[in-house]
This record gives sequence, structure tokens and C-alpha cells, in this order.
Amino acid sequence: MDEKKRFTFSVSENPLPLYIESIGYNPYELDFHRPEGYPYYHWLQTVDGEGTIELANQTFSLPKGKGILLTPYTPHSYYSNHDAKTHWKTYYITFTGAAIDAILNALDMNFSALYEETEDISFHQNMEKMIIKLENDQDPHHLSHEISADLYQFIMHLKKYGKMNDRLSVLQSFEKIKVIVEWLEQVYPQDIGLYEISEKAEVSSQHLNKMFHDTFGISPYSFLVQLRIREAKRIMITDRELSLKEIAKKVGFNGVSHFVSTFKKREGITPSTYRSLHQ
Repeated sequence: MDEKKRFTFSVSENPLPLYIESIGYNPYELDFHRPEGYPYYHWLQTVDGEGTIELANQTFSLPKGKGILLTPYTPHSYYSNHDAKTHWKTYYITFTGAAIDAILNALDMNFSALYEETEDISFHQNMEKMIIKLENDQDPHHLSHEISADLYQFIMHLKKYGKMNDRLSVLQSFEKIKVIVEWLEQVYPQDIGLYEISEKAEVSSQHLNKMFHDTFGISPYSFLVQLRIREAKRIMITDRELSLKEIAKKVGFNGVSHFVSTFKKREGITPSTYRSLHQ
């Protein structure tokens, strides 16, 4: 399998207690820097080559046969180890659900951790099985219940057979602003700024700024902008019928020119170029 694969599902339309937001295979994994983390649980594993992941001021290698489970909003970066003889090829899955916290808490797995394959479990085969199942269905969304069951089985196998190498400490400072972050995930398209965020948090703007810097290394407003950019990137790939003007409005930017200039400043390319690179 050398062709890029990606399947996405709408979180808002899916009532399952455990469900997948995205799943895919990347034969040329990209570099990512997520100071705000990802809003859902994120599993990333190496199929071939080697990658490097940074979080909590630590650096870890991710060679073939290893994977990492990241909890929501865990700041991290990952990139290819360019000294490796082959491209960094990965499988990934992002997931959430009303029951996910209860499930992972019951399994004592609700923390970021590195895992290694053993003779009893193949991360590769588990992911490949799910992706092939989605590829072979004309409408993959019909399989959301079945794939949810496959995800649950994978988590159970990971707990039972996977070898946990490192339990990575979660930044305690995040717990203090978790409610605010989850609120921002819901209201980022609205016309809000530092004042509204501080009012919601019931703290001064100075204290709020310190909390965000302690957790993510960026200001609350910068965090909000990154949420908008992240969502815009998703929409540009999944809904190609929408114009940049429509996308800008949909994610909360005050006009398309503001969206384009902000996107280029943060991503290094224009939205149009980004979209063309992900056709």
C-alpha cells in the first residue's frame, strides 16, 4: 500500500459512544507542530521508516513497530527522521465519543503513552483491516458502527497484548483550562476575542494569558486562531465546493483577505496552494 488513504467522519452527526473522526495511511508522513494539541484521541504508528515525536519537553523515536497514543489537547510535534533509509510511512486514527473517557479510564489507558508491537499484536494488521474495509464499501459512512466496533477491539488488544514503553506525563496545567478549551472548540466560528474568553473563564485576561502560555506556549487568542486554521484546513480538503470566502466565514475569520494573510503567515503557503497540494 503506497497510495495515501484518508477517511473522515462527522463528529457532530455521529451519536456512537465510541467513534472514529479520521483514519488513514500516509506513505510520506508530513511534519506537524501542534502547540494546542489535537481535540480528539490520536493514535499514530510507524509502518516503515522512522519518525520523531516531541512532547512535554521530551523527544522520542517512533521506528517501525511502535505507535503512540496521544490524549486530547496534548501539545506535540512530530517529523520524519530524514536519516532513515526509507520514507516515514504511518497509519493514524483519531477518535472520540461520549464513552471514550470511561472506557480508557476502566482500562487504565487514559494517558499519552508509547506502545510496541509484540508477537501477539500487529498494529499494522489492525489498521490495514479497517482501511481495506472502508475502501471496499461504496459509502464508508455506512460502516461507522462496524468500524467503531473494530476500534474498540483494537483498544482492547492494545491493552492486553501491546507493550507499553513509556507513560508520558500529562501537563497538569491543562486541567485548569480544559473547560475553556472545550468551549472554544464549540464557539471558535463566532466573533469572540480575549475579553469573551476571559469572561467565560472568570479570570483576568492577564491570568488567562499566563494559563495558556504555561500549557501551550501561546496566547489564548493565538490558540483560537489556530483552531480556526485547523478547521479551515480540514474543510478545504473535505469540501472542495466551498470557496475560500465561504470557508473564511464558516470558521470565524473577518473576511477572506484576513483569512488568506493569517493562513500564509502561519502555514508558509496560501490557502489555495494548500488546497492544491492535497488534491
